[in-house]
Amino acid sequence: MPEENVIAQQFCTFYLNGLFFGVEVEKVQEVIRYQAMTRVPRAAEVIGGLINLRGQIVTAIDLRKRLDMESRPADRKPMNVVVRTDDGAVSLLVDEIGDVVEVSPGTFEAPPETLLGAARRMTCGVYKLDGQLLHAVDLDAVLQIDGTRQVN
Repeated sequence: MPEENVIAQQFCTFYLNGLFFGVEVEKVQEVIRYQAMTRVPRAAEVIGGLINLRGQIVTAIDLRKRLDMESRPADRKPMNVVVRTDDGAVSLLVDEIGDVVEVSPGTFEAPPETLLGAARRMTCGVYKLDGQLLHAVDLDAVLQIDGTRQVN
Protein backbone atom coordinates (compact mmCIF):
# COMPACT_ATOMS: atom_id res chain seq x y z
CA MET A 1 0.00 0.00 0.00
CA PRO A 2 1.47 3.37 -0.95
CA GLU A 3 2.48 5.36 2.12
CA GLU A 4 0.55 8.48 1.09
CA ASN A 5 -2.73 6.53 1.45
CA VAL A 6 -1.98 5.53 5.04
CA ILE A 7 -2.83 7.89 7.88
CA ALA A 8 -1.09 8.24 11.23
CA GLN A 9 -2.08 5.72 13.87
CA GLN A 10 -2.51 6.11 17.62
CA PHE A 11 -1.29 3.55 20.14
CA CYS A 12 -2.06 3.06 23.82
CA THR A 13 1.43 2.40 25.16
CA PHE A 14 2.81 0.42 28.08
CA TYR A 15 6.03 -1.08 29.38
CA LEU A 16 7.00 -4.71 29.88
CA ASN A 17 10.38 -5.60 31.32
CA GLY A 18 11.77 -2.23 30.23
CA LEU A 19 10.52 -2.52 26.63
CA PHE A 20 7.98 -0.08 25.13
CA PHE A 21 4.86 -1.68 23.59
CA GLY A 22 1.59 -0.43 22.15
CA VAL A 23 -1.87 -1.56 21.08
CA GLU A 24 -3.99 0.40 18.60
CA VAL A 25 -6.16 2.87 20.54
CA GLU A 26 -9.35 1.77 18.80
CA LYS A 27 -8.93 -1.74 20.28
CA VAL A 28 -8.56 -0.48 23.86
CA GLN A 29 -11.64 -0.28 26.06
CA GLU A 30 -9.95 1.18 29.13
CA VAL A 31 -6.80 1.21 31.27
CA ILE A 32 -7.14 0.44 34.98
CA ARG A 33 -4.96 -0.09 38.02
CA TYR A 34 -4.32 -3.50 39.53
CA GLN A 35 -7.45 -5.54 40.20
CA ALA A 36 -7.67 -8.54 42.51
CA MET A 37 -7.66 -11.71 40.40
CA THR A 38 -9.17 -15.13 40.86
CA ARG A 39 -6.87 -17.92 39.72
CA VAL A 40 -8.27 -20.35 37.16
CA PRO A 41 -7.38 -23.97 37.96
CA ARG A 42 -5.67 -25.81 35.09
CA ALA A 43 -5.70 -22.73 32.86
CA ALA A 44 -2.77 -22.03 30.57
CA GLU A 45 0.19 -20.52 32.47
CA VAL A 46 -0.23 -17.21 30.62
CA ILE A 47 -3.69 -16.70 32.14
CA GLY A 48 -3.15 -14.49 35.18
CA GLY A 49 -6.72 -15.07 36.36
CA LEU A 50 -10.15 -13.50 36.14
CA ILE A 51 -11.03 -9.97 37.19
CA ASN A 52 -14.43 -8.50 37.95
CA LEU A 53 -14.84 -5.36 35.85
CA ARG A 54 -18.03 -3.72 37.11
CA GLY A 55 -19.86 -7.06 37.09
CA GLN A 56 -18.28 -8.37 33.89
CA ILE A 57 -15.88 -11.31 34.32
CA VAL A 58 -12.77 -10.63 32.24
CA THR A 59 -9.85 -12.96 31.52
CA ALA A 60 -6.47 -11.43 32.34
CA ILE A 61 -3.45 -12.47 30.25
CA ASP A 62 -0.01 -11.94 31.80
CA LEU A 63 1.85 -10.39 28.86
CA ARG A 64 5.23 -11.06 30.45
CA LYS A 65 4.49 -14.79 30.44
CA ARG A 66 2.83 -14.61 27.02
CA LEU A 67 5.97 -13.04 25.54
CA ASP A 68 8.31 -15.47 27.36
CA MET A 69 9.80 -12.76 29.57
CA GLU A 70 11.00 -13.16 33.14
CA SER A 71 8.29 -12.95 35.80
CA ARG A 72 7.30 -9.61 37.28
CA PRO A 73 8.91 -8.97 40.67
CA ALA A 74 6.57 -10.09 43.46
CA ASP A 75 6.43 -6.60 44.96
CA ARG A 76 5.13 -5.03 41.71
CA LYS A 77 1.44 -5.22 40.88
CA PRO A 78 0.49 -5.30 37.19
CA MET A 79 -1.71 -2.72 35.48
CA ASN A 80 -4.58 -3.70 33.15
CA VAL A 81 -4.99 -2.69 29.53
CA VAL A 82 -8.51 -3.90 28.74
CA VAL A 83 -8.98 -4.57 25.03
CA ARG A 84 -12.13 -5.28 23.06
CA THR A 85 -12.37 -8.50 21.06
CA ASP A 86 -15.20 -10.05 19.05
CA ASP A 87 -15.85 -12.28 22.07
CA GLY A 88 -15.77 -9.54 24.71
CA ALA A 89 -13.20 -7.78 26.85
CA VAL A 90 -9.77 -9.23 27.73
CA SER A 91 -7.25 -7.66 30.11
CA LEU A 92 -3.55 -7.52 29.27
CA LEU A 93 -1.42 -7.42 32.42
CA VAL A 94 1.45 -4.97 31.93
CA ASP A 95 4.14 -3.40 34.13
CA GLU A 96 3.42 0.28 33.60
CA ILE A 97 1.09 2.39 31.48
CA GLY A 98 2.50 4.91 29.01
CA ASP A 99 0.74 7.60 26.99
CA VAL A 100 -1.27 7.61 23.80
CA VAL A 101 1.30 8.02 21.05
CA GLU A 102 0.68 8.95 17.42
CA VAL A 103 3.00 7.32 14.90
CA SER A 104 3.48 7.89 11.20
CA PRO A 105 3.57 4.96 8.79
CA GLY A 106 7.01 6.03 7.53
CA THR A 107 8.58 5.10 10.88
CA PHE A 108 7.36 1.46 10.76
CA GLU A 109 9.83 -1.42 10.32
CA ALA A 110 9.81 -5.20 10.66
CA PRO A 111 10.59 -6.56 14.14
CA PRO A 112 14.32 -6.24 14.90
CA GLU A 113 16.49 -9.36 14.66
CA THR A 114 17.25 -9.04 18.39
CA LEU A 115 13.58 -9.68 19.23
CA LEU A 116 13.27 -13.45 19.51
CA GLY A 117 10.75 -16.21 20.18
CA ALA A 118 7.21 -15.42 21.30
CA ALA A 119 7.91 -11.69 21.50
CA ARG A 120 8.84 -11.68 17.80
CA ARG A 121 5.78 -13.74 16.79
CA MET A 122 3.45 -11.42 18.71
CA THR A 123 4.86 -8.15 17.44
CA CYS A 124 3.71 -6.76 14.08
CA GLY A 125 6.79 -4.58 13.89
CA VAL A 126 8.28 -1.49 15.46
CA TYR A 127 7.88 2.25 15.07
CA LYS A 128 11.03 4.33 15.41
CA LEU A 129 10.35 7.15 17.83
CA ASP A 130 12.70 9.73 19.32
CA GLY A 131 15.07 7.70 21.46
CA GLN A 132 13.04 4.47 21.59
CA LEU A 133 11.24 1.78 19.63
CA LEU A 134 7.51 1.21 19.98
CA HIS A 135 6.78 -2.52 19.59
CA ALA A 136 3.35 -2.85 17.95
CA VAL A 137 1.52 -5.78 19.57
CA ASP A 138 -0.25 -8.25 17.27
CA LEU A 139 -3.37 -8.63 19.40
CA ASP A 140 -4.70 -11.59 17.40
CA ALA A 141 -1.48 -13.52 18.00
CA VAL A 142 -1.47 -12.67 21.72
CA LEU A 143 -5.04 -13.95 22.11
CA GLN A 144 -4.27 -17.31 20.47
CA ILE A 145 -3.54 -19.51 23.47
CA ASP A 146 -2.02 -22.96 22.78
CA GLY A 147 -2.16 -22.17 19.06
CA THR A 148 -5.81 -23.15 18.73
CA ARG A 149 -8.39 -21.34 20.78
CA GLN A 150 -8.90 -17.68 21.46
CA VAL A 151 -9.20 -16.34 24.99
CA ASN A 152 -12.76 -15.78 26.28
